[in-house]
Amino acid sequence: MSDATLAGQFFDAAIDLLRRARDEEADRIAEAGALLADTVASGGRLFAFGAGHSSLAAQDVVYRAGGLALMNLLAVPGVVGVDVMPATLGSALERVDGLAGAVLDTSPLRAGDALVIISLSGRNALPVEMAINARALGIKVIGVTSVAYASETTSRHSSGTYLKDHCDVVLDSKIAVGDAELTVDTIPAPFAPASTVVTSALLQAVVATAAATLADRGIEPPLLRSGNVDGGHEWNGRVFTEYGDRIFYRR
Repeated sequence: MSDATLAGQFFDAAIDLLRRARDEEADRIAEAGALLADTVASGGRLFAFGAGHSSLAAQDVVYRAGGLALMNLLAVPGVVGVDVMPATLGSALERVDGLAGAVLDTSPLRAGDALVIISLSGRNALPVEMAINARALGIKVIGVTSVAYASETTSRHSSGTYLKDHCDVVLDSKIAVGDAELTVDTIPAPFAPASTVVTSALLQAVVATAAATLADRGIEPPLLRSGNVDGGHEWNGRVFTEYGDRIFYRR
């Protein structure tokens, strides 16, 4: 089998997943977008969290040209990315009971805010407890996960529950357990993950919906522009000034 054929198969698989997410999650995307719009309109702040590679989709909506300026990264030391050494430490920290509570207690999150929690499996203690504790604080939670994991794996949280069980809105990425789209007889393990592609697309669709919802209500959505286009820095400076009390990545 040629490299080109495998590349095409991956694109086909990713496109099929994106189509499914678009068609099957349309109502949840609209609901999540409205939740973000409600939060912005009522003076709340927006946060996104993901551990390991799930953090990539969280980072993709923070300080992003074309994105909502109010979206902040909720960073947990040691689990944000593979820059931690050893990289396996991040995986271990996701399974630590009590870590989420400590993170929320020392974060700027408060009642009336919205938190997007991204976890492909949704089975580890950190995302589950993050959702439970956040909602107990009066924070709205949007979960982005693969619902399939809840029926094909065992929860690693003491409650036996998953991220999807503790959210105001759940977006299902449709990713199969194992996150690998390709198999070949000559290669002993499945490969070519698509979760980042689909999760990022889901979140950008939610952000687009939130912006449109705000505009429909007569509220200018607090969007950022690229700093690489003329006038971009000036535009962003105005947004930062207007919403500075709800933006934490500049402090």
